[in-house]
Amino acid sequence: MNDDDHLVETLISSEDVFSGTLLKVKLDHVRLPDGGESVREHIVHPGAVTVIAVLDNGKLLFERQYRHPLKQVFLELPAGKIDSGEPILDTARRELREETGYKAKSWRHLGVMHPCIGYSDEHIEIFLAHGLSYVGHERDREEFIEVVELSLADALLAVRDGEISDGKTIAGLFWAEKIFSGAWDIPA
Repeated sequence: MNDDDHLVETLISSEDVFSGTLLKVKLDHVRLPDGGESVREHIVHPGAVTVIAVLDNGKLLFERQYRHPLKQVFLELPAGKIDSGEPILDTARRELREETGYKAKSWRHLGVMHPCIGYSDEHIEIFLAHGLSYVGHERDREEFIEVVELSLADALLAVRDGEISDGKTIAGLFWAEKIFSGAWDIPA
C-alpha cells in the first residue's frame, strides 16, 4: 500500500468536452478517497520545453512576444510545444533555433515543472544550453518575436519588478540562479 493512497481519487468516467488544435478539455467523474463522488474539469496539454540559453558573454536569451490570452507582450525564455512523439531534447533544439536563431553545442536537462496543477496536465521540461552560435531563425509564419539578451541579475530584477511574470521563465531563472551560484550541482 502506498502512503498516498488515502489522498488518491479514482476515475469513474471521462468525457471530452472540447478538442482543439492544441488543447483538449475533459470532464471527469471521480470517486473521492472517502467514497464520495465529484467532478473534475481539466485541460489536456501535449507538454512543452523552455530553454535557459547562455551566450558566451554570460547573458541569457529572452524573447518579447505578444500573448493573446492576456493581451500583452511578455518577456520570457525561449519555449515551445512538444510535438507528438518528439523527444524533448529535439523539441528544445528545434524551439531554440526556430525562435531565436541559435543552436547550442551543450545541452542539459534540468528538470520539469507543472505550471497549472489544478486544471491542466501540462508539463514543461527545463533545459540549459551553452556554446551558442547564431545560424538564423526559422519562425513559424504567425510568430512575431523580438530576441533580447539579459544578465541573470537583470532578469531576476525584472522578476522582482513585475517585468517578468511568466511562470516557466521564473522557474527557469530559479534553476539558473541555483546552478550558476554553485548551490545545485546538476549532473550532465
